[in-house]
Amino acid sequence: MKRKFLACFAALTLGTMMFAGCSANTGNENKTNEASTTPATSAEASPEASSADTTRKGVKISIVGSTTIAEPMEKLVEAYKATGSPDNIEVQGNGSSAGIKAAIDGTADIGMASRELSEEEKGSGLVETVIAYDGIAVVVNPSNGVTDLTKDQVKDIFEGKITNWSEVGGVDKDIIVVTREAGSGTRGAFEEILKLLDENKASTIVETALVSEGTGAVMATVATKDAAIGFVSEGYLDDTVKAVAIDGVECTVDNVKAGSYTISRPLILVAQPSIKAEAQEVIDFIVGDEGQKIMSDKYISIK
Repeated sequence: MKRKFLACFAALTLGTMMFAGCSANTGNENKTNEASTTPATSAEASPEASSADTTRKGVKISIVGSTTIAEPMEKLVEAYKATGSPDNIEVQGNGSSAGIKAAIDGTADIGMASRELSEEEKGSGLVETVIAYDGIAVVVNPSNGVTDLTKDQVKDIFEGKITNWSEVGGVDKDIIVVTREAGSGTRGAFEEILKLLDENKASTIVETALVSEGTGAVMATVATKDAAIGFVSEGYLDDTVKAVAIDGVECTVDNVKAGSYTISRPLILVAQPSIKAEAQEVIDFIVGDEGQKIMSDKYISIK
């Protein structure tokens, strides 16, 4: 009897120990499974996302050239960044020729040019993208009584062949010619359109002309000198100067679009065929709907 009791007690004890062991193993297995199937937390996932974002932020895009394009380019870049792009984009306005050269040399990702490229520049293999069109207004002081000039008269004034306003229907005052600096896209386009270049492509603008660095400087000079004449982009016109009609046609957006105002030019971005993807994305944004809406504030949209 005593032996039976001891046998039963031993069996009961062994069963209890086995049950406890199974329960412990089951718990550990559950914990292991939970650990293996729980998604990574945001803290664990963030290093990769953060690394990708940092890499994108490290992409530097350099846009150099025409001062005419530089102002709207600042707004275009701001709008582009607002779409979520973290690129590091720098804009520098130092003239169309400098921008084209920088694109050729590879020191800039994108060059800005407010004139047609020369045959030599075209031969460099740059890819051109027209982003807008612009009329070039011939401007005088608001007090000037002259309201209309022919293209030939404008050419003769800038070459110093016509030197007094009385020769074109104005008052008896010596004309003060105001021009942009060498390398300016506006000046380059103006010279090409009015044939103010000799056989060696040297400017024939009169040497006594006042040279103003930038559109704002031309506007200020003409606004403060009643006998002055200069030229600026149509988009910058305001009541501080007066635009004269050319061959009876006023410098307006509609007239430039119609082709009746003939002193006009394209605004161009240039880049190497091997342009990096991030820089191409900027150009694509500019020729898109939002970019063209910004350009149409002062220029004529390509759409």
